[in-house]
Amino acid sequence: MALVCRDKKSTAAHLKADLNRTDNSSGVRQLKELLDCVLDPEKPAADTEALDWCKCLIAGGEGFEEFCKTVRSYDNATLCGLVWTANFVAYRCRTCGISPCMSLCAECFNNGDHTGHDFNMFRSQAGGACDCGDSNVMRETGFCRRHRLRTGENVPSVPRDLLLMSEMVLPRFIICIIQYLRDGYTEPDTSTERDLQKVLQQLEPQISFLEELTKMGGAMRTVLTKILTNQQIFKDLSMGQEENVYAKKNYEKYLSALKNSGLVSVEEKAQSGAAEPTPGVEAGAGAGTGALVLLGAEAPASPDESNKEEDQDGGQSVGQRKRVKLSSTAKDPSIMDSLKHKCFLEELLFWTIKYEFPQKMVTFLLNMLPDQDYKITFTKTFVQHYAFIMKTLMKSQESDTMSNRIVHISVQLFSNEELARHVTEECQLLDIMVTVLLYMMESCLIKSELQDEENSRHVVVNCSEALLKNNTYWPLVSDFINILSHQSVAKKFLEDHSLLMLWMSFVSFFQGMNLNKRELSEHVEFESQTYYAAFAAELEACAQPMWGLLTHCKVKETQEYTRTVVRYCLETLQIWFDAIGFVDEPAPNQVTFHLPLHRFYAMFLSKAVKCQGLHLDSLLPDQEMLMKIMVHPLQIQASLSEIHSNMWVRNGLQIKGQAMTYVQSHFCNSMIDPDIFLLQVCASRLDPDYFISSVFERFKVVDLLTMASVHQNAILDGEHERPMLEGALTFLVILSSLRIHLGMADDEILRAEMVSQLCMNDRTHSSLLDLIPENPNPKSGIVPGSCSFEEMLSAVADFKAPVFEPGGSMQQGMYTPKEEVWEKEFDPIMVVLRTVYRRDVQSAMDRYSAFLKQSGMHTTGNPWPPYKERTPLHPCYKGLDRLLHCKTLHIVIFTLLYKIWLDHSNMSEHILCMVLYLIELGLDNQVQEDKEDEEPCIEEHCHDSWFPGTNLLSNLHHVINYVRVRVPETAPEVKRERDPPPSTSAEASNFGQNVREAQVFSLVAERRRKFQEIINRSSTEASQVVRPKSSSTRWVPPGTPPQLVTEILEIRESMLSLLIKLHQKLSAKQNSLSATWLEDMEANPNHHAHGDGITAIERILTKAATRSRQSKRSIQEICGKVSPPVAPKKNSPTDKKTMDKDERRQRARERQQKLLAEFASKQKSFMETAMDVESPDAEAAMDLGASEVMESEVLYDCVICGQSGPSTEDRPTGLVVLLQASSVLGHRYKSDEAKKLPTTDDEHIYPADTCGATHDVRLALMQRFFKDSSCLQSVSIGWDGGVYVQTCGHTLHIDCHKSYMESLRNDQVLQGFSVDKGEFTCPLCRQFANSVLPCRPGRSTEVVSWHMPTNKKTAVLVKEVEDLQEQLGLFPVSTTTESNLSKEMELVIKDIKNTTQRKYMDYGKNPGSPDNDFLFMYSVARTNLELELVHRGGNLCSGGASAAAKRSCLNQLFHVLAMHMRLYSIDSAYNPWTRLTQVAQRSDECQDDERPEVPMLFRDCPSLLIIFVLTMPQPLRKEHFICLVRMLYNLQYTQALAALSAKFSPEERRAWSTSGALNKNAFNAEKSFDALLSHVISELSKVKTVYDVNAEETSMQSSCVWSPQSIEYSLQRFCLPYLRLSCLLQHHLYGDNLSGCPDEEEFSGLAGCLGLLAPTPQPSNPIYSASCLDWTVNAFDLMTQWCSEVTGLSDTQAEKAITLLVQDPQWASPHLLHLPDNYNIIFQYYHKKACTACKKVPKDPALCLVCGAFVCLKGLCCKQQGICECVLHSQHCGAATGIFLLINASVIIIIRGHRFCLWGSVYLDAHGEEDRDLRRGKPLFLCVERYRVLEQQWVWHTFDHINKRWGPHYNGL
Repeated sequence: MALVCRDKKSTAAHLKADLNRTDNSSGVRQLKELLDCVLDPEKPAADTEALDWCKCLIAGGEGFEEFCKTVRSYDNATLCGLVWTANFVAYRCRTCGISPCMSLCAECFNNGDHTGHDFNMFRSQAGGACDCGDSNVMRETGFCRRHRLRTGENVPSVPRDLLLMSEMVLPRFIICIIQYLRDGYTEPDTSTERDLQKVLQQLEPQISFLEELTKMGGAMRTVLTKILTNQQIFKDLSMGQEENVYAKKNYEKYLSALKNSGLVSVEEKAQSGAAEPTPGVEAGAGAGTGALVLLGAEAPASPDESNKEEDQDGGQSVGQRKRVKLSSTAKDPSIMDSLKHKCFLEELLFWTIKYEFPQKMVTFLLNMLPDQDYKITFTKTFVQHYAFIMKTLMKSQESDTMSNRIVHISVQLFSNEELARHVTEECQLLDIMVTVLLYMMESCLIKSELQDEENSRHVVVNCSEALLKNNTYWPLVSDFINILSHQSVAKKFLEDHSLLMLWMSFVSFFQGMNLNKRELSEHVEFESQTYYAAFAAELEACAQPMWGLLTHCKVKETQEYTRTVVRYCLETLQIWFDAIGFVDEPAPNQVTFHLPLHRFYAMFLSKAVKCQGLHLDSLLPDQEMLMKIMVHPLQIQASLSEIHSNMWVRNGLQIKGQAMTYVQSHFCNSMIDPDIFLLQVCASRLDPDYFISSVFERFKVVDLLTMASVHQNAILDGEHERPMLEGALTFLVILSSLRIHLGMADDEILRAEMVSQLCMNDRTHSSLLDLIPENPNPKSGIVPGSCSFEEMLSAVADFKAPVFEPGGSMQQGMYTPKEEVWEKEFDPIMVVLRTVYRRDVQSAMDRYSAFLKQSGMHTTGNPWPPYKERTPLHPCYKGLDRLLHCKTLHIVIFTLLYKIWLDHSNMSEHILCMVLYLIELGLDNQVQEDKEDEEPCIEEHCHDSWFPGTNLLSNLHHVINYVRVRVPETAPEVKRERDPPPSTSAEASNFGQNVREAQVFSLVAERRRKFQEIINRSSTEASQVVRPKSSSTRWVPPGTPPQLVTEILEIRESMLSLLIKLHQKLSAKQNSLSATWLEDMEANPNHHAHGDGITAIERILTKAATRSRQSKRSIQEICGKVSPPVAPKKNSPTDKKTMDKDERRQRARERQQKLLAEFASKQKSFMETAMDVESPDAEAAMDLGASEVMESEVLYDCVICGQSGPSTEDRPTGLVVLLQASSVLGHRYKSDEAKKLPTTDDEHIYPADTCGATHDVRLALMQRFFKDSSCLQSVSIGWDGGVYVQTCGHTLHIDCHKSYMESLRNDQVLQGFSVDKGEFTCPLCRQFANSVLPCRPGRSTEVVSWHMPTNKKTAVLVKEVEDLQEQLGLFPVSTTTESNLSKEMELVIKDIKNTTQRKYMDYGKNPGSPDNDFLFMYSVARTNLELELVHRGGNLCSGGASAAAKRSCLNQLFHVLAMHMRLYSIDSAYNPWTRLTQVAQRSDECQDDERPEVPMLFRDCPSLLIIFVLTMPQPLRKEHFICLVRMLYNLQYTQALAALSAKFSPEERRAWSTSGALNKNAFNAEKSFDALLSHVISELSKVKTVYDVNAEETSMQSSCVWSPQSIEYSLQRFCLPYLRLSCLLQHHLYGDNLSGCPDEEEFSGLAGCLGLLAPTPQPSNPIYSASCLDWTVNAFDLMTQWCSEVTGLSDTQAEKAITLLVQDPQWASPHLLHLPDNYNIIFQYYHKKACTACKKVPKDPALCLVCGAFVCLKGLCCKQQGICECVLHSQHCGAATGIFLLINASVIIIIRGHRFCLWGSVYLDAHGEEDRDLRRGKPLFLCVERYRVLEQQWVWHTFDHINKRWGPHYNGL
């Protein structure tokens, strides 16, 4: 005991030495005592003392870290084995993977070579482990550099003493953990609240320690494996020593926990007793089969029939108990029994399960897997606990997380074929799985209501149970599919008959689940969504294991397996038919989409014939069974048609959902395809007449198939008849032409699927991959033919690269069918089969007709679906063609042709199309007439003798004379006079017989007779007796008056004559086919492939003629006779009515079209005014300044009330505008290069050199030295958070707008904008807006006087300007009276101020002073001018009114601002104008206390210009404006000289100063730059400080010598921004045109435009910037005065002065950051990067694309005042506009104020598609066009207009 108190390290060293001796007994004893004390489980687990002791002891005296290092050096592992949990980013390479579950960690992936491989990145859902180095799972070529080297071979062996302590200490440590786990566990049903989490939290450090040990590498893992799997150690430690009371109790707890670990718990065992089975647990199954007895249905192997009474009993008990139990004769009793444990590993796993798989434990268990011995033992242990795991899962509350953790483990174990085979053989893995699956499903069985509700003995799963709804069975099924993917395991399964039987009974639980009953009276109250669960269950639990088994039945050698499966399928089906009490008719108005037994059977049949060379007949049951098998799949096909005809509408939307899911791409090849194949098999083996009549009876259209024009249908409403008939015919066409399982090769199938999908719509690569049904077992490795997917795609489709219109939606790269595909391969039948939405069929037809029109193949009218030749049938299925050659079908075809020709009601073009398709199929697929078919001649007269034989070709020209029909008395046929009966008796009897036999009504009777015949196997006589009189068998429901009369119709037509008459009818020509047309046709055969009905009929007639001489004769004969079709009856009144109705509809539609067209043209003309459609009148209307054209007042149209009139004081008109805060200008840099986004730790972005930052620094500096009010007039703000105003150009009355807003407010429809914030959409063009800018009332006459050219001297003008500034100016709107207009103007100003945040308006020292306001107002004007310049590309070279100018409302904006500015008058003492134009008399009255004004040389000229314009009386005359521009140009030029001189080196300054001084007295000295320059230099040199400050820097810069040319260039560059702005202002105020000019002449162009330069006749000589100067006083005096303001500053200020002087007004256009080309670079750097604010790795990291800031999206960690970080950042960085790239989703979101939208992605994969949320994980590359569009929308502020899907973000982003 003394040891505990001593120092840990020395104790450990001492013990280690003791234990190393040969006689170590004392050491062992001491260690044991020490551990007894340290690892006492009665201490609280949270106490870390024990852990520290263990660490020290294991390390044996040295530091634990060093020990780890030492052990690692002996690591011999060749596998990576890194374990990860959910959400980890891993990679999967299909090229390198052997197992489809293979995955790699990022490190191994990046260190391996996978170029050109098919890989993707994915987010792990359940967790996983890295397989690098494991050649069972992946090919060695894909190993990374580290694991390729097989490091194991050259590692030295481990010294014995290194791990000695570990071997002694760890067993005690592990039992200690186990004792804590035993202690902490409570059963879920005890009253106390279970707190398993708490126990686990306390154990966290201990389990983490174990995890740490596993990471030390192979040497340590070997030790751990020994301890975990050694049975002796477990025996010694598990029970504890006898004397220890605690240990005993602890052990008992463990035993009680073990009790319920079997599938059948102890209590249940006691009840059932092995001997006497209770009725519920029917043990009557033969000993061989074992396991499960379906209630009532005996196991087929049971020989004795004595169970009958018990069956009844069993049936009863289902009703009460609704639960079936497992019989106790299960094959492997160990599954049922409780577990027994023999080693630590087993008990650890047991507790892991009990505690529902805590993440840490799972990781520990998985981390050990690289150790081979451990792997095998652990897998066996896992299998041994398998049943218990699933039992626990079913009870768990958190079944989702638990499922993921289970699969995390099982996928590592079962993906390895070696291991899977091993445990299958040794531990009965398959038996366990199937038994557990059965056990699981049994917990939710209910009685099936299919067919015979009362007496049904079949049980099905209940889809609304949680087990199915939450997919709880998923882990189990997923493991099962996983192990079946190994050939050796699958073979074992297929060879074990009792297992197969068990499996079939499992599948039959799903047979007929989720039964739908058609609601006939009222709409169902509650729409259950159980169908999701049902479809998922069938796909995952039945279909995927089936596909798994099928992959192993591909070759002749496996024939036996197929035979076995087929045999059991048929047996189970027979049991099912008996259980539901099925005879021959399905119950009406019921349908289930789930027939897994049928589908199993079908798929194995298909495989047997296709791959194994078995003969079909050897696998088929007798005829009677086939008839039964056919019923339910056919019922589904008819129900599909009913659902699409809206007959199930009262069952709600979910029934449509089922119909769609059934054919949807992930389900179709496990559902509809096998069903149709099965029906094809039945059709090819059953009597065709029976089959065809069954079809029409199932589709409920038998009554419609009568020659009479009126009929009664007992079971269908009139409106449903046509769609149902179309459905029946379409089904027959699909049935007889689909070849997917009947002989197409895999490549052909892939091609057909691909073509049909592409024909419906252009598809992206990924959606195409998704839509092509693959073998749906995702674990089966390679998709069949996936290697050829790309080749096939390039063969049938062309790639359309994405196109970008700045205003359009973001396009993706699409594939579109090649022309020859449309021409030769478009298959409408395949399209119909594969469409989920009916509109897709229409879409395919529209695209097809567009192709035909374009290629000129068929230009008039709508084309018909083309007829496509089929792949020949596999010989086994030849019988299918008999469908097309049976009398019943021919009678139907004849009847329909007749009805269509006579326009009977409910016929349609679609019906004709399908009828012709059937005829053509019949002609193309002739049946070989075998002799034996002719034998039973006696039957011949039982058949309707409409036609002599069954061959379509010969029946085509057979003429039918009379038909007897049953019609209601009211029918038109009755009213005609009767035909006189034929004269001769022979003819009469013949006639009578003809009529009696010729009744399509006998369809039903015919079918029943056939059925009877097959069942009774009776002689032909019996069959005649059975055959009822056809006419009397019509079942008439009670309640319909059966007043049917028999009438005789004279027909005298054959199918051929009807076809020819239809041809005339369609082409609307009397003799459309001349007698000789056949000869012409044969000369030119290929004209027929595409076209409409006329072409189709011609094609059929030609085929008939070429195949039979008789037909050819008939055709020529009929064509020769050609007579107009005389209907044997008039159109009945009902028909008339429908015709009228159609016509009326047509007219209404035309009227509507006309109205719409008018409206559209109106809207279009509006749009033209608004948008960029260059049209002269639009110009005039838009640019209100340019309205000299009209003499009267400017008129505005109000888009709400439609009146046009001037804007008046009382009823002002306004422009619809959108005000938005913008910081775009502030993000400009000097250089035109965009900044790079940092993707390594060494790269950074410094914001100091942005325009916004520079100006902030400048203003702050000024405010340090100069008077505040003067500072605020010397700069502009609005680089950050300025307000940009844009308009769509539409105007409205302000009162109309108010009522419009009121109506929007009351409109409860969810809009994308918030009316309370004043947002609305323009009533005309729907553009987003949030304010109305009032238009100034004004006459256009005064405009003319403004524009008068002036000859006044500049000096005069200067004086006039001064006077104008003195007077407060007459504003046309008198400010004294409050008019509506001025009120509105004030409101707009308020809007403008509210648009941006407060901080962007308060720059002054004293907040709220009018100076702040003043600054803000003129800055708004400046911002809008600057932005327009940016939009024009940064210069005015392009001239003209650009798109931006159209939407510009600067003119109105200036008036509103000007009116507001009148409220502030400029202090006349400091009026900048006087200082600009006069040399002041020196007065020394400068008070010291006041700070000086800002020197003129530091002032911003454009700002001064705007201030002058805004504060002078409106409207300003143009001559005065020009005068302002000139005077300010002088100042700007002087500033340019000063700035330039500061760049010179001192020597250059001296040189220029002296050379210029010589020119000072020349006559034009005031206009030559050298004289002025030297003057500036000499003036500024008076004070040393000005130039000295940065002498060192300048000397560094100017190694170049300044020549006069370079000086001139830099002066022009300096003055350009000022000129551009002035010119733009002039354009907006006076409507002057901007003339374009080449870049190099921009200066002269602008100067000329502003009148600074006289237009020069010869532009050849260079322009000097100095020649634009215009001085009103002596230039040198004025400059001296300006310079002295600078030099007069005190020394401290002068040092800073130079920085204020040297300013370069040139800024490049704003850009977003430059992004790397490959998205992976961004992703890898940022997705693991920690946030700078909260230091955690964000769950959703985002990047600002404007400034590169890294932020947490939606992160609560960085929330401030309830606002999340992205929103906050968007306010700081972009004045409420943020552009963020979401790292984990690759998409960009835009935040605009209180709304946000998903913009899309600028990264696309190789196929030009986005990958939102990185779901596909393919490599992504920057799409430069998209990024340019994004940047343009940002710069142009058009996010609001272009992106439509906005939603509020509630500050939560």
